[in-house]
Amino acid sequence: MGEMALIGRLHPLLIHFPIALVLMAAVAEGAAILTGNEHWRTVAVVNVRAGAAFALLAAAAGWWLASLPDIEKTSLLEWHRWLGVIGAAITIVSALATFRIASRRSVELWTYRVTLFAAGLLVGLTGHLGGLLVWGPNFFHS
Repeated sequence: MGEMALIGRLHPLLIHFPIALVLMAAVAEGAAILTGNEHWRTVAVVNVRAGAAFALLAAAAGWWLASLPDIEKTSLLEWHRWLGVIGAAITIVSALATFRIASRRSVELWTYRVTLFAAGLLVGLTGHLGGLLVWGPNFFHS
């Protein structure tokens, strides 16, 4: 197996960590909004920054995996692929916005929040599509 194939085959291993980090960041930011406790924002920022770095690695590995000859090219794969890229990109934008959060009313804070919650939704949807690719639509009904 070549190096590119090995990197691609690491996608399933790499992807679970950024999914958890981005979803935890969204939950923590939600807690910061609801409680006004800035400590939750610290949790969210740390998680989204780490999630962005790992999302980039996982998305790259996914592209390599999808390019392998033994991977069937389906419309579901294409949806998963492109939503994953968009989700990773939005997560990176959210992480970058954390470096400029100045106040509760800043444009950067709202950019961060909107992109973080959008990233959480996209990560969830993309993960679901990935699950369908691996396990099929009847996984829970088997």
